[in-house]
Amino acid sequence: MARRRFFVDSIHSGAAELLGDEAIHLTRVLRVEPGQTFEISDNHAVWLAEIVEARGQRVVFRTLEPLDSPPLPVRITLIAAIVKFDRFEWMVEKATELGVERILPMDATRTEKGLFEASRKRAERWRRIARESSQQSRRVRVPEILPSVTFEQSLAAAADYRYFLEEAAAPPLLAMLPPARNAADHIAVMLGPEGGWTDGERQSAAAAGWQPVSLGPLVLRAETAAAAALAVIGNAYLIS
Repeated sequence: MARRRFFVDSIHSGAAELLGDEAIHLTRVLRVEPGQTFEISDNHAVWLAEIVEARGQRVVFRTLEPLDSPPLPVRITLIAAIVKFDRFEWMVEKATELGVERILPMDATRTEKGLFEASRKRAERWRRIARESSQQSRRVRVPEILPSVTFEQSLAAAADYRYFLEEAAAPPLLAMLPPARNAADHIAVMLGPEGGWTDGERQSAAAAGWQPVSLGPLVLRAETAAAAALAVIGNAYLIS
């Protein structure tokens, strides 16, 4: 059985602390004791670590040895129109499992009224979901959840390859990925709200150099489209 992995803020001189709710989970739910081993990451590297102290809201680790962790096959930024928060949370969780590097919430023309303003209060919860999902999926780094932006601002996102998920006729995403691929590539994928893109948004994206792509003939929910696009890209880079 694989060891549990936890993220710590930092590791200094071979020691690290876990505080707050996660420490309480270890001490009161898992009932850990000194001498037990877990994996810890400081968002840069993973270590096998031994618990030396576990009391209430504080757990102290001592690192034993560094652990190898496979790198992600490609860098991906997911730019996602904000949808109802229970579904956006699901999107954050699954995008994290699928290896996204950054998530940029975006306010599209047909984003449900009020979600953009309310998203500022949700950002910390999304970060917590990304952290928990990173631990479950055994990532080295937690994806970055960026502050929400308008559609116009999102068009300026920098990447080597930028794809605009389209419901209308467009070439398949897989066919538009670069033929020569390496892990240093940075890909941005933009997906719209439940109501779809407006013609004005399509025109603006094309003018800004975004490549329209399709995931097939069926209409997908936003969170499904996000998971499908990330899976296609990640798998294509694994086998390249």
